[in-house]
Amino acid sequence: MRKIRWKTRKAIRLTRRLHRYWQRRWAAAAAAFALATALALSLSPFVQPGTSAAGFLQKLQPIPGAPKAPPFTLPDPDGELRKLSDWAGKVLVVNFWATWCPPCRKEMPAMERAWRQLKDKGVVFLAVHVGGGEDAIWTFLTDYDISFPVLVDKTGATSRAWGTVGLPTTIIVDPKGRRVLRAIGGREWDAPPIMAALLALK
Repeated sequence: MRKIRWKTRKAIRLTRRLHRYWQRRWAAAAAAFALATALALSLSPFVQPGTSAAGFLQKLQPIPGAPKAPPFTLPDPDGELRKLSDWAGKVLVVNFWATWCPPCRKEMPAMERAWRQLKDKGVVFLAVHVGGGEDAIWTFLTDYDISFPVLVDKTGATSRAWGTVGLPTTIIVDPKGRRVLRAIGGREWDAPPIMAALLALK
């Protein structure tokens, strides 16, 4: 009996150590990505001197040359595969994000509000989660009442192919399948200037 109790206590201590270890790893990763995003924003040539924070949050930057959007096939959190071509002919707002990313979490409610206003006007919002963790994704979507499509880029290959710079990075695809606008960092997606810019692409 004493041996069993000792083994039980040992298992509990090991579990606690592992939990603390992974908490530290996730916190470090979140801090690193937040720093990378902030650095990208501070160095971005699209952020003009004198631009106010509020003004920046309501602006999208053009993508030079309007390159074609790389095709992808990705699963949703239920495992159902979706292709980029499923939304052909639409204005597509592709948001690369992660549940652990504070700026991503902050902008999601505004994105949901914009989606509800624009979904019947030929504009589709699509969130691509970079990394796995379907349980955490479902919890986030439920807590934030997100109703637009969500896909999972477990390896990050799609994120890299689309040229993301930190998280969140959002790329807007026009009805011809070209990447025409982008936002590095969070935005107020339901702000009138941004919604007008999306509707103008139709």
